[in-house]
Amino acid sequence: MMSLKNKIRNVAIIAHVDHGKTTLVDGLLKSSGVFRKNQDVKDRVMDSNDIERERGITILSKNTAVKYEDYKINIIDTPGHADFGGEVERVLMMADGVVLVVDAFEGPMPQTKFVLKKAFELNLPAIVCINKIDRKEARPEEIIDEILDLFIQLNAGEEYLDSPFIFASAREGYATKNYNEKTNDMSVLLETIIDYIPEPKGDINKPLKLLISTTDYSEYVGRIGIGKIEAGSIKEHDLAYIVNYNNKETNQKINITNIYEFEGLERIQVNESSVGNIVAVTGVEGISIGDTICSPEDVRALPFVKISEPTLAMNFLVNNSPFAGREGKFVTSRQIRNRLFKELETDVSLRVEETGSTDSFRVSGRGELHLSVLIENLRREGYEFQVSKPEVLFKKDEDGKTLEPIESITIDVDEEFVGTIIEKLGQRKAELTNMKPSQGGYTRLEFDIPTRGLIGYGQEFISDTKGSGVMNSEFKEYALLRGDIPRRSTGSLISFETGQASAYGLNAAQSRGILFVAAGEEVYEGMVIGSNPKGLDLEVNVCKKKAQTNIRSSSADEALKLSPPKRMSLEELLEFIEEDELVEITPKSFRLRKKILNADLRYKSKKNKK
Repeated sequence: MMSLKNKIRNVAIIAHVDHGKTTLVDGLLKSSGVFRKNQDVKDRVMDSNDIERERGITILSKNTAVKYEDYKINIIDTPGHADFGGEVERVLMMADGVVLVVDAFEGPMPQTKFVLKKAFELNLPAIVCINKIDRKEARPEEIIDEILDLFIQLNAGEEYLDSPFIFASAREGYATKNYNEKTNDMSVLLETIIDYIPEPKGDINKPLKLLISTTDYSEYVGRIGIGKIEAGSIKEHDLAYIVNYNNKETNQKINITNIYEFEGLERIQVNESSVGNIVAVTGVEGISIGDTICSPEDVRALPFVKISEPTLAMNFLVNNSPFAGREGKFVTSRQIRNRLFKELETDVSLRVEETGSTDSFRVSGRGELHLSVLIENLRREGYEFQVSKPEVLFKKDEDGKTLEPIESITIDVDEEFVGTIIEKLGQRKAELTNMKPSQGGYTRLEFDIPTRGLIGYGQEFISDTKGSGVMNSEFKEYALLRGDIPRRSTGSLISFETGQASAYGLNAAQSRGILFVAAGEEVYEGMVIGSNPKGLDLEVNVCKKKAQTNIRSSSADEALKLSPPKRMSLEELLEFIEEDELVEITPKSFRLRKKILNADLRYKSKKNKK
């Protein structure tokens, strides 16, 4: 079989979150003629997951391919958020080069540095695409200097300083070499990929080596392995072995059932494929990310990139509240356990461990967003469970000293808020590493801060900057523990009994703080129904009704004026909860509760701890 690898280009699109990667892929698909002229195509066509479309972020890496002239360009769209860095790290193994997308106004951001560093470690050539050139505030010349400074800062080789620069407006669907000239399509970028990104390496005459970088699942064909053929060729019904680089004892004999190549947004079935192609294969039950599919002639695995370790953990528990089982479809520990362990098959950054209790599982991830997206997916699938407060994962050094994860954060705020931000983050053990004026009248602040210090800070940051500040973070390193960080300053208002919240009871409680429930909602003993600004936990009776007398009817409650309840999102709840609280998660609602529901038992527990 003749290899056509000189006509193949494998390229990953990498960037900081919200710099326009997925919209750029839309533009490349349109320019290559994947869609009919009259076809109605929605924006961000690669973001197929509901949560991705709602939040405007890419969570899962996706493959597509476009034909341009007589070349096939395999494109991998990667996540931009630091919490999904594990996705980026492993899919770069499929690429022979990268397109680095940078916002024409914001310039290089923390995640730009992270993904670029990973590309440099793999010696992947880079094309720089300065996107959103149509923005009024665009400053392309300054961005070029900032990117070259970043290359030098990351000790990039000289060849990277000669990387081609392309200017684009993904939203308007054009790319150009001169930012003052507007073109009709993205062909300039496609031509640059063909000219600058090398053809895949590998020898077609050697035994098959297919490195699995991502997996999928289908109800009809079972597990699907996706990766790049590094050597040789693969045919339907071939005999092969699945081999793991770290565990060579687990060799498994398989028969390749079907082979698919990518074309546009489709997977096209083929009889055979050769070195350099990115393919999906079936008949591979039991395969995992990082495994190699080998020919029987050479059963040796290819090395796989080491994925960065998780930094946060939380407990997933079976729901045992008084309202358990009312709204969820999957509620047992066996169902929750099976779903969590199934997630490990596709998410290499996640860890799931059994605990001493059969009703609790410890789940570790890369950050709050990583864990909250998992929780949201489970909730939408019909699972009902509870989660604890996220905890930071500590390590010990050789001398037995405790190390904690440190994050680099970049903040852009109006000058009037700078003092408040520095003061608040100082209390959370952050160190200011850089401060400089940014574009648009903003000031850019850069800090190193313990991950502990960021938990619970997001909503406070939004309040302190009146919603105008922008904060981005990335994991930096493990360093010595920085000491105590103050806990949240508010206490909880806790329901005294189980029943229906009344306007009369809520009216009395709202003078104590901010309420999370409205009149008519069901509550239970030990449920957190509000926050108390004085920092104390208070039991309140929100089910109390006004007694009817000869003088006045109980319906006189209706004249009471209640403030609208504060409805918190999942991320806000995870930031708000304390160590003695849990978030109850069902397909229809979020509830906050104390771990110990009974007030007397809670009091005794606190007393015993002292």
